[in-house]
Amino acid sequence: MWTAVAHNWALLGNETGSGCGPGCFVSASKSSLTALTLGAIGVVYGDIGTSVLYALKEVFNSGHVPFTPQNVYGILSIFFWTLTTIVSLKYVVLILRADNNGEGGLVAMLALASQAVKGSPRLRSVLLLVGIFGTAVFFGDGVITPAISVLSAVEGLEVVSPAFKRFVIPLTLLILFCLFVVQKRGTAGIGKFFGPLTLVWFVVIGVLGVMQIASYPPILRAISPHYALGFMFANPGITFIILGAVVLCVTGAEALYADLGHFGKKPIRLAWFSVVMPALTLNYFGQGALLLKSPEAVKNPFYLMAPDWALIPLVILATMATVVASQALITAAFSVTKQVIQLGYLPRLNIQHTNVRETGQIYIAFVNWGLFVTIVLAVLLFRSSSNLAAAYGIAVTIDMLITTILTFYVIRYKWNYPLALCLGATGLFFIVDFAFFASNLLKFFDGGWFPLLIGGVIFMLMLTWKQGRQLLNAKLRADAIDLGSFLEAVFISPPTRVEGTAVFLTAESGTVPNALLHNLKHNKVLHENNLFVTVVNHEVPWIGLDKRLSIESLGHQCWQVTIHYGFKNDPDVPKALQQIKGRGCELEPMTTSYFLSRDTVVPTIGSGMAQWREKIFAQMHHNASGAADFLNLPNNAVVELGSKIEI
Repeated sequence: MWTAVAHNWALLGNETGSGCGPGCFVSASKSSLTALTLGAIGVVYGDIGTSVLYALKEVFNSGHVPFTPQNVYGILSIFFWTLTTIVSLKYVVLILRADNNGEGGLVAMLALASQAVKGSPRLRSVLLLVGIFGTAVFFGDGVITPAISVLSAVEGLEVVSPAFKRFVIPLTLLILFCLFVVQKRGTAGIGKFFGPLTLVWFVVIGVLGVMQIASYPPILRAISPHYALGFMFANPGITFIILGAVVLCVTGAEALYADLGHFGKKPIRLAWFSVVMPALTLNYFGQGALLLKSPEAVKNPFYLMAPDWALIPLVILATMATVVASQALITAAFSVTKQVIQLGYLPRLNIQHTNVRETGQIYIAFVNWGLFVTIVLAVLLFRSSSNLAAAYGIAVTIDMLITTILTFYVIRYKWNYPLALCLGATGLFFIVDFAFFASNLLKFFDGGWFPLLIGGVIFMLMLTWKQGRQLLNAKLRADAIDLGSFLEAVFISPPTRVEGTAVFLTAESGTVPNALLHNLKHNKVLHENNLFVTVVNHEVPWIGLDKRLSIESLGHQCWQVTIHYGFKNDPDVPKALQQIKGRGCELEPMTTSYFLSRDTVVPTIGSGMAQWREKIFAQMHHNASGAADFLNLPNNAVVELGSKIEI
């Protein structure tokens, strides 16, 4: 979710001494407000902006709502007040306030909530599980969003001519393939077009709406909430059922919070109230005006709003807009994966930086092609945007519900607001979110199982990795030797000392690394300088350079070093170790070697996880990318020494 304008802070934001993160820099840069607002329109609102392609259509195509003028007014009113309640009030007004050192998103909210209740370990564990489940479900949403967005745009060809119907799926897959192929090259080149292109999209959909409203101005009366309330009281059962389709109009609302650190609160709020909300409202009301004049337009009201000469250009523009929406979600998937890895819930993956200046632009091949294959499966399985709409919603509403729950704990236990105020602030949103979630459960057997299956599998893998690492670390601790006592024994009759510096990476501070034992056993030498380095990842987005490293002398030219990172920092051990200069140890890159333990996990029957989960963990551990690449160690200075560990 990074565009060129979002990276004004990149060179300073993630390495500031205060560790405030990029959000602080963004909010302080008033001169770039226009550019940031334009960037927010392109990146933050790409997904919700393309929901006009299918949201209203799905409500009336569901077969549950009788087509009457009164019902059209009622549905439009429900759409307007859903946008107002969930997006304007919940996310723009409330959730954007819950920043974690300038960062937003479900992972950042999870970190805030877990810190807020750190005095209650059991509650903290529950919240971590809930938050990680929400993160896993996000990937299910990440599969459906590009599939339904691009497919719904290309389906406009069917409006141009029914003869084009057979080209819809092949063309959709081709567009998606091209989108995923270019990911490796980064988004800097196309990022600068996101804002202007999406701004054009919002202007166009707003103008289309105005054209239809001008022919039937009374449709604007649907803004009044009494139409929504009248429909709900007259049709409570139907209202509950169609909420599963109504929620399509707010898909992408989570992006508001997720991109907080990239753009800041003010640009996101300004973009919503000045451009996005008005354009969406005008377009939905324009579709309503069209339906009142031509009920047969219900098959695709968005495209039928346009004059015939504008259909093909509109299909092209819609396709480009959905590519932007998909791009934002793909880059978000890369970012979330990196954060979850550093929180310890996924194994290390090969992360490539696609821009030498902008650290936020990354590419993870496994995630990229895993998403693509699953999206292709979704397109081929469901074959139309209407069918995908049945699968859409459960994942979105789960994340919305989890965000509301975590927000309660943040404002109650971190901000220390009165209980009544906290319940009032989040209670209404919880009821609304739960109603949408419950309605979407009705779509479970019609396709809702698909994103839940994806999220469930990823959640199982996350828990397996986390618990497996805990078992592995417990085994290592049980067999560990105290480092201080070991060094005292070694230097009673010291081995031969050789020139240079040895850096031993160890998971547990204060214990003897296996790599040191193997080095002494096989090489029978000890370097002139020895650093025992532990990398610690924290539940905060950023840790500044002033808090990056701590060092403790162990005597005999040996030091215990701890390096600290937030879940959005990029680990770089050699760069961090440059800070030890002047503290008694001078690190020369040309004479420094990095020693790592490459452990092979052997599943055993007994205590721990189920046998099948231990086998999965062992395979994940085996396939994890090397620690050397993840920690940015120089390849020509790394020595790996292996060992087998039974869990």
